[in-house]
Amino acid sequence: MGQTIVLTGMVLSAMPVGDYDKRIQLLTRERGKIAAFVRGARRPNSAFLASSNPFSFGEFEVYEGRSAYNVVKASITHYFRELAQDLDAVSYGFYFLEMAAYYTQENMDGTDFLNLLYLTLKALLKPSVDNRLVRRIYELRVLVLSGEYPEVFSCTKCGRKEALCYFSVRRHGALCPACLKGEYAVPLDKSTLYALQYILTAPLQKLYTFTLSAPVFGRLDEIAAGYIRQYQNHVFQSEQMLDGFGTLQKTVKKGEK
Repeated sequence: MGQTIVLTGMVLSAMPVGDYDKRIQLLTRERGKIAAFVRGARRPNSAFLASSNPFSFGEFEVYEGRSAYNVVKASITHYFRELAQDLDAVSYGFYFLEMAAYYTQENMDGTDFLNLLYLTLKALLKPSVDNRLVRRIYELRVLVLSGEYPEVFSCTKCGRKEALCYFSVRRHGALCPACLKGEYAVPLDKSTLYALQYILTAPLQKLYTFTLSAPVFGRLDEIAAGYIRQYQNHVFQSEQMLDGFGTLQKTVKKGEK
């Protein structure tokens, strides 16, 4: 065994290998997204039984093999077990993990992505914050980290910073009335504009400290969903399950009336 290193990270996914082992995907601060084997993790008395599950956050002592890392010790500070008690929250959680896995890669600085993911999962445990809002905030901040976020501080055609009354997916952001001609855009009220500006620029620690009225969230939801569909060229399996679960919830509530 070679020299070991200690990485701070979170388990994004895990799959069985052989009779007792696991292959996990870790998002780490120091090495970005890496693959790692956890020997004997599926044995009933294994010290890695819980620490090799998705959402586990802490320090992982590993050594680098030919094609993957190997975990020799784990010190977990947060398992996010509370998510498992809420089907809605854990569905969002798996979507956030999958999205993080898609946007990160090995040998990158994973600090910002890891911090965002950790705080977002903590936000899912807050009853005061709507999980649908948590989702849109997380998606937009991931786009910020990947450099694909919309322009909401000035008109994308003329650069004007006032009277940003419309949002154009094709133009990657806001438009002023003078530049609306010939463009398909949705109305953008001041409250929704401010919410978008705040989400894209607020410090991480303050991201999940606000709520929106139903009309404002509805407009923000429409804008964010349209923008993400246009510029995110990937279909997440967990997102399809999440959207299907949301549809089922609406159907059940409608039937109860």
